[in-house]
Amino acid sequence: MFAVEVRDHVMIAHSFRGDLFGPAQKLHGATFVIDVAFFRPELGPEGVVVDIGRAHDALKATLGPLNYRNLDDIPEFAGINTTTEFLCKHIFDAMAKAARDGALGPGSEEIARIRVLIGESHVARAWYEADLA
Repeated sequence: MFAVEVRDHVMIAHSFRGDLFGPAQKLHGATFVIDVAFFRPELGPEGVVVDIGRAHDALKATLGPLNYRNLDDIPEFAGINTTTEFLCKHIFDAMAKAARDGALGPGSEEIARIRVLIGESHVARAWYEADLA
């Protein structure tokens, strides 16, 4: 399996509901490093998995509406704990749509799997990974 990975970051604020989260129930900030890996069993005719520039552009476009925002104020996230795991799936869905729509360049519809990994600190990270059907 061949893979290409792009990286970006986002700075956000948010709070959580529920005793599980302890002090994180209060508004707090985070800088997340996001890695998105695209997998294909075979390279395309150009010899690549995906156009890296277009993949990075798609990631930046996905993160743009979140950057420097309080996620608690985004209507789409109303009533949701915007955990790292939740954000992985949110970003995955956008990257999967970009792949299916051909926004990642020629052959992006051949991407078999995507993994979104978010590093929330030097000691913790989460990811969401799935095949594209």
